[in-house]
Amino acid sequence: MAESEIAGKAAFDDIRYAQLWEDADVLLAAMPQAPGATFVSICSAGDNALSLLTLDPARVVALDLSRAQIACLKLRVAAYRALTHDEFLTLMGARAGERGAPFERVLAALDAETGAFWRARREDVIAYGAGGVGKFERYFRVMRTRLLPFVHARATIDAVFAPRPDRAARQRFLDQRWNNWRWRMLLKLFFSRVTMGRLGRDPAFFDHVEGSVADHVARRIVHAAVDLDPSQNPYLHWILKGGHGEALPRAWRAEHFETIRARLGRLDIRPGALEAFVATGEKADGYNLSDIFEYMTPQTAQAVYASILDASRPGARLVYWNMMAPRRLGPAFPGRVARRQGIEEAGKAMDKAFFYSDFVVEEVLA
Repeated sequence: MAESEIAGKAAFDDIRYAQLWEDADVLLAAMPQAPGATFVSICSAGDNALSLLTLDPARVVALDLSRAQIACLKLRVAAYRALTHDEFLTLMGARAGERGAPFERVLAALDAETGAFWRARREDVIAYGAGGVGKFERYFRVMRTRLLPFVHARATIDAVFAPRPDRAARQRFLDQRWNNWRWRMLLKLFFSRVTMGRLGRDPAFFDHVEGSVADHVARRIVHAAVDLDPSQNPYLHWILKGGHGEALPRAWRAEHFETIRARLGRLDIRPGALEAFVATGEKADGYNLSDIFEYMTPQTAQAVYASILDASRPGARLVYWNMMAPRRLGPAFPGRVARRQGIEEAGKAMDKAFFYSDFVVEEVLA
């Protein structure tokens, strides 16, 4: 099976994403809602695997090619167990505060290998929070601290998150106060394929991308800043201000903290590619596939998708995103899967992680 095609092209030895940049509210609304399910999740930083625990599954299998990303999830597991909710938010970087003592308590609860991995990053964790130490987060930090001050005053940045009564008011703010020539220049240069590949994502992740990355980001900012309420967007808040405002990602919210803590034993963390699950003969009721198909040739994506179908129970949901490489796999398997268009459209309308151009929900029929 060729799912790990990307492993030979991109580096996976360090943290690429120190937090999840996919909206768990959208993901969970698309998953089967019956308690006792088995879910399989691409790990990334682990937040969405943890969020899946709020659906009361029997098991969540978290997989990732990158041991660094697995280490992100293991750190979170230890932090849920060792810290209060306020301490957790501070350690992760959602809130400012003293991180040294909470970090040491979490380190003491980790296995030796994971503890050594995080101890080597102590200085950055103290400075930025454990959710701010990935390559993608550093990319935004460069923009926020070195470039954005030349584009907008602090008062204008703060004003992004002032509640406005309707879409028209948000559009006026974007047009009249935000979208000046300096911002448009920053978009063009900083969100180019070359810059994002070098500083944010791996260049190999753009092998199958179509069109201008900067133009795509500009279009999606309209969704985040106008279609949705920026004051309720934790992802936009982190990009522009380096932490979360009053809004938080699902796994970090107070109302889910104790539930997730109580269900941590249902996590099944497995380093390796997706074939590490499907080759076992196990079956799942739902898959959080992130945007893995975007990194593959269409032929490879179709082969991977077929193997997932074989490892799915009837009624299982396959949920994934596209950013700029169009990948919809269901039509190649007529009679085996059905598109859940209503769920897709509702998800796209509410998706606060605004980078993605498409959100796909397909249900296994047989």
